[in-house]
Amino acid sequence: MTDHERTAAPRRIAVIGGGITGLAAAHRIVERAPDCEVKLFEAGDRLGGALHTVRHDGFLLEMGADNFITSVPYALDLCRRIGFADNLLESNPAHRRALVARSGRLYPVPEGFMLMEPRQIWPVLRSPLLSLRGKLRLLSEWFIPARQDGGDESLASFARRRLGSEAFERLVQPLVAGIYTADPEKLSLAATLPRFLDMERQHGGLIRAARRQRAVGDKNGGAAANNDARAGEDKLESTRGSAARYSLFVAPRDGMQSIVEAVAARLPAGAAQLNTPLARLAPRPSGGWDVSIEGVASPQAFDAVILATPAYAAGQLVEGFDGQLGASLASIDYASSAVIVAAYEERQFGRPLDAFGFVVPDIERRPIIAGSFASVKYPGRAPAGWVVVRIFVGGAARPELATAPDDELQAIVARELGDLLGLRGPPRFTHIARWHRAMPQYHVGHMQLVAKINERANSWRGLALAGSAYQGVGVPGCIHSGEEAAERVLASQRV
Repeated sequence: MTDHERTAAPRRIAVIGGGITGLAAAHRIVERAPDCEVKLFEAGDRLGGALHTVRHDGFLLEMGADNFITSVPYALDLCRRIGFADNLLESNPAHRRALVARSGRLYPVPEGFMLMEPRQIWPVLRSPLLSLRGKLRLLSEWFIPARQDGGDESLASFARRRLGSEAFERLVQPLVAGIYTADPEKLSLAATLPRFLDMERQHGGLIRAARRQRAVGDKNGGAAANNDARAGEDKLESTRGSAARYSLFVAPRDGMQSIVEAVAARLPAGAAQLNTPLARLAPRPSGGWDVSIEGVASPQAFDAVILATPAYAAGQLVEGFDGQLGASLASIDYASSAVIVAAYEERQFGRPLDAFGFVVPDIERRPIIAGSFASVKYPGRAPAGWVVVRIFVGGAARPELATAPDDELQAIVARELGDLLGLRGPPRFTHIARWHRAMPQYHVGHMQLVAKINERANSWRGLALAGSAYQGVGVPGCIHSGEEAAERVLASQRV
């Protein structure tokens, strides 16, 4: 491959993929280089990818992500830049907690237990989620020496080593599964929750780190002690308890789809093209790229291309000119899931829905991953007297359920909500969304793999990769990835 002579800023840039990553990339190009022509190609019939809001009979239903965290700043920053910030709602302060299933009952996550960080000890000791033996083992974390080996480690290995098997199985695994729908035995700690790794390295343990950070926070009037700037889903250091975590999350008043529409509205007319799957991507001998659309004879020429697709789709597009890069992209595993969204009357439940939702440990041997009470979290999701519940199945633990028939999934929801919440009677309606190969799995060694991918991709001038497959699965991380890709392709063309 020849490194062609650099020219001025690119005249034409193609963005492949119309999810929030691709939209953020296209919007950033418009912001930074308004004279540049940008084209966004989406294979499907709508923009937004995993952000999909449905309105039905007076209800607002989220079929994918339903909010985003604000302590990772990129989504909030984008909302401010496009004049959308006033449309964001904070979560309901009255019920900011999560529940965990144990033996057919739901118990609150102990106050102050943040994924793997026991910030308060007494609530953990009082919780029925752990046995006396499990509590004593968790307390002994103070005396567990820090790991000296600097290699990557699975989240399961780290949690068991520091907190014990019971705390991992009853608390850590279900809470993490609610974020990543992944197998924690394979999940890379460094790639997903590096803050906990830093806590061990810098302070010798999680309890020690939590106490020192809390002491510093008290001295600073409650300010967060940890200034880690990494963009991951572990940005919870400014919180003091399990309830406080949820105050960091916001949702658009009119649903996540409204963010998609607001960003798309900032693009030039005709920039976003739906139902345009790519057939081929190829570097041009004279510089730039040929983008071939399925069913269109002649390719379109672009100075730069951003691939904002799942890694496996990007791999298929690049394998024709870079087999090594294509193979590396294809090696990133993905999990599939299904989301069952149903509406019920409040009086159908045998217990109050006084939380934002619940998670289910794998050890419980139940077919669901988690449940979310969408209309409890945010206003405007259901008419008065009604509740919207979202149930998640599939993932790495039960992949076969992601493709189970609708009637089987509806039966599972009825049975599980009956057992755990005392549900009586059928729903007013049910909607089911299936997300095939939608969640990238950050397995042990993921950071090294991504570094290898980036090095190879960067050797092709005017090519950039973006999306959830690389350095963050949340909405803010996807937005940041798209905007960074836009900055890279713009910078690669300047003199």
